[in-house]
Amino acid sequence: MTGEGKRWPMLRWLWLAALVVILDLSTKTMATAWLNYADPVPVLPMFNLTLLHNTGAAFSFLASESGWQRWFFVSLALVISVVLVRWLSTLRQNETWLAIAIVLILGGALGNVHDRMVHGYVVDFIHLYWGNYHFPAFNIADSAITVGAVMMIIDMFRNPSHGSGKGESAG
Repeated sequence: MTGEGKRWPMLRWLWLAALVVILDLSTKTMATAWLNYADPVPVLPMFNLTLLHNTGAAFSFLASESGWQRWFFVSLALVISVVLVRWLSTLRQNETWLAIAIVLILGGALGNVHDRMVHGYVVDFIHLYWGNYHFPAFNIADSAITVGAVMMIIDMFRNPSHGSGKGESAG
């Protein structure tokens, strides 16, 4: 292993962020090509494929604004992405769980940033519902961000020293 590989061992997980971006953009391209806008296609009970465009953030937050939110969310996601890569570079070899959580969030953020920059909105198409309750549509990037965030929360309970900046990690 090179000196750089020993210095930043967890950067090797960036391949997973790239995989998330590839899967996210591929599925969004297929959804856009195969689905009619806002026309639900039943897949399973409680699960439709429904092509939607979200100009806001999670749960369409700020979607009704005049357009300033596009570049705000792009800027925010890019800053967060830099912070995540920096954080990833500081992790020790035994912090694999946290590294995976970080790169899942990173991959999801970059997948959605691509949409905002290219289209001005995020392509959503996974539509879950129960009776008359419909969960906001989402995509693979959103799923990766959610899984990564849940993994981080679990890590805080498994390794309280990560949240405080004190002590050594148990892994």
